[in-house]
Amino acid sequence: MISASEDETLKVWELASGRAVATLQGHTGSVTACAVTPDGRHVVSASDDRTLKVWDLATFICRITHRGDASCAAVVASATTVIVGDSTGVVWFLDLPPSMVSPNPQA
Repeated sequence: MISASEDETLKVWELASGRAVATLQGHTGSVTACAVTPDGRHVVSASDDRTLKVWDLATFICRITHRGDASCAAVVASATTVIVGDSTGVVWFLDLPPSMVSPNPQA
């Protein structure tokens, strides 16, 4: 499980034990939303700092930072696309790079 926080981080949790296994740092504003890709390999975070970040869940490293024009308010991830809503009411559709897309879209 992943949680987003006002302290500018995300936490990756192990459900069986209830302990945090990683803290993802890099945003400079509250993290308002997050979504895990269907293959479970990445999490996308949305922030008040006007960025989306794509994190690798095997290494906990930020692979992509996308800068927008307004605070990011909501995010959802499909196998190939990230959809984000910003604070002005605009909805963005962003394609994931081919290197991040699972070769098996059913994964």
